[in-house]
Amino acid sequence: MKLFLPKQHGAWAMLIIPFWLGVFASQFKWLHIPLFLGWVFLYLATYPMLLLCKRKKKQQRFYAKWTAIYLGISLLLLSAPLVSEPGLFIFALIFLPFFLLNGYYSSVNKDRALTNDISAIAVFCLAGVASHFFGAGEMHNNGFHVATVSFLFFLGSTFYVKTMIREKKNASFKTISWGYHGLVVLFWAFTGNWLVLLAFTPSLVRAIAFYGRKLSVMKVGIYEIVNAVIFFLVMAA
Repeated sequence: MKLFLPKQHGAWAMLIIPFWLGVFASQFKWLHIPLFLGWVFLYLATYPMLLLCKRKKKQQRFYAKWTAIYLGISLLLLSAPLVSEPGLFIFALIFLPFFLLNGYYSSVNKDRALTNDISAIAVFCLAGVASHFFGAGEMHNNGFHVATVSFLFFLGSTFYVKTMIREKKNASFKTISWGYHGLVVLFWAFTGNWLVLLAFTPSLVRAIAFYGRKLSVMKVGIYEIVNAVIFFLVMAA
């Protein structure tokens, strides 16, 4: 049976990086492993679930089947971490409004809307707060710092990718992207967060240096993976 997987390949970095930065900023527990795998399968479940919102009757049964498969595996994997730390249930309530917003945009066929992207990024980054909370046993500023830094990084990635693909002929979007990346770097410099500044600098360089170049979608994606790995390694340090 061929797996039904999301087509948004860039989302995998968002799925992985905030979660594990949250772990590194707290204390690793072996239950972080099923927690992460449950998080992965929950993400996989949202893909066919959001397609159900489009109300394409011919494929409703297919999407429902894969939603049930992924969701069932996710709940099975998450059961032990949830029993160990019931406080994780609060994150389900926090994630719900964002998912409902994603469902709305899916139902009106506006999946690529910037607001929808921001909503999805927020959910991925809040997973860093959840993984940190699970490791630390309490809400802590470090968890929110992980989420904030990750959100700013991936929001910049969203702006950049749009200037390279869907908005490559939009001069206004170029200004937004360059301005955003520049302001973020200046902010980290002004606050004296030199390590975070180092993690964000490659994003600013590639946003300016690659703009206007005729790069294939695959190359844009590969460069973003490299940039995300650099960000992750510097932040993990």
